[in-house]
Amino acid sequence: MTDTAREYLNKERYTVNDLLDIMKFLRVGCPWDKEQTHESIRQNFIEEVYEVCDAIDKKDPELMCEELGDVMLQVVFHAQMAQEKGEFTFEDAVDGICRKLVLRHPHVFGDVNADTTKEVLTNWDKIKQDTKGQKSVKDTLEDVPNALPALMRAQKIAKRASKGEYTLNNSYADYKKEEAKLRIGKELFDLCSAAQACGIDAEEALFEYSTDFVSKFE
Repeated sequence: MTDTAREYLNKERYTVNDLLDIMKFLRVGCPWDKEQTHESIRQNFIEEVYEVCDAIDKKDPELMCEELGDVMLQVVFHAQMAQEKGEFTFEDAVDGICRKLVLRHPHVFGDVNADTTKEVLTNWDKIKQDTKGQKSVKDTLEDVPNALPALMRAQKIAKRASKGEYTLNNSYADYKKEEAKLRIGKELFDLCSAAQACGIDAEEALFEYSTDFVSKFE
């Protein structure tokens, strides 16, 4: 055991800087950690995020604390690999998100008035579109990540499309929210059942339709 390893072994409490240093240490001293790439641990990141969501659903703060730590590990892991390639550092990622938060909250860090959540979100979307050079609603649709689960992606696309001339399906407007939720859930389940009977992957079918919708959106 090296002196550095012994030092980390005997620590009573660790900090973010310790996490960064331990990750660097592992990338040198652990065969598995040295072999990893952004692509090889991509699925790990997705799974860890879902585990945080599960802890939230369970209202378990102890589990949530643990799972958030696992997500931080993924962030640090990717940042360390990027730093080794000279692409960016963990500090660059921190700087970027801090700048984004300041820029997108002009009602806090500037003179813009936004007294309601709606006004805050409207400002956020406008600033986001300006900084990303998005000139049209279609640009915002194309910005929705393909890696999202198909249903989540489709709903996000529909929401953004509604800011243009696309009208959201409101055929359940006369139902109470819980009843509408139940009926829509049943329809989605029935569609999944139909896809299964036809030998079709429902996730793939929705993904492909959503992609086609974006490509044809005016």
